Amino acid sequence: MLALAALVSGCSDGEGVRPAPGQQVLKAPQARALYSYAAKLRLAQARRAAAAKRWGLARTPLTAPPAPARKPVIRARDGFEVDEQEELDLPPVFTTIPTKNKVVFLTIDDGEEKDPKFLRMMSDLKIPYTAFLSNYLVKDDYPYFRKMRDRGVTLNNHTLHHLYLPGLSYAEQRHEICGMQSVMKKQFGKRPTVFRPPYGNYNQDTLRAAKSCGIKYAPIWDEEVFVDHWEYREDDQDLHPGDIVLTHFRGRNDWKGAMPDMVRRFMKKVTDEGYAVARLEDYL
Repeated sequence: MLALAALVSGCSDGEGVRPAPGQQVLKAPQARALYSYAAKLRLAQARRAAAAKRWGLARTPLTAPPAPARKPVIRARDGFEVDEQEELDLPPVFTTIPTKNKVVFLTIDDGEEKDPKFLRMMSDLKIPYTAFLSNYLVKDDYPYFRKMRDRGVTLNNHTLHHLYLPGLSYAEQRHEICGMQSVMKKQFGKRPTVFRPPYGNYNQDTLRAAKSCGIKYAPIWDEEVFVDHWEYREDDQDLHPGDIVLTHFRGRNDWKGAMPDMVRRFMKKVTDEGYAVARLEDYL
């Protein structure tokens, strides 16, 4: 950047001055590439700021850092393991991604509310999120979630009927999870490798069944955001780097507001505390 500044200001004086060892002379094509990249960044930020204003956000969302070149090792959270967790190499249950980046991950469960305004808002703001779908709630409008998928959202498994899995036999649990895998493949073109047990409840049979269906990860959450408040798992009642945040596809029938109102509450706290929203899949 110093070399670029010198080039732009025309402050190179003296012919035959050689660059310091290890340096290279900045050539015009390189300068144009830097200018072009900077211009793209400015334009993207200007568009995001305009979108934030249009959707009623108090501040422009922060941009997440690039996806890590080396993925963090994901293990079951202490106290969230099941018997023979490591011996059977079962999918880990976790609430936070191990990272020093000041990022959080937004995850949305079930699929009851299909708000087109929410789709437009998230696309305009370029806020990443991950959906966990239950078939009994999404089957009346698969195209809505195909639109979501086509906009870059990862669709994951939340079982066929959103039952309390520990109350079911192994075979029944496997039907709930593997059956949803088949629905995901048929309707959205891919069997996920990520699964969230309904209500965050599971036992060893749950994770054994999930593994047999091709599941590698079973994230739950550290915070939950609603349209009018937050709820926290930790005693400090705050966000932490790498936290997974839960919310639901809900609207005015269940909340005192719509999904865009929930997004505004979520983004206010996240941005005010200096966090960006990152893609969960980039860290898995």
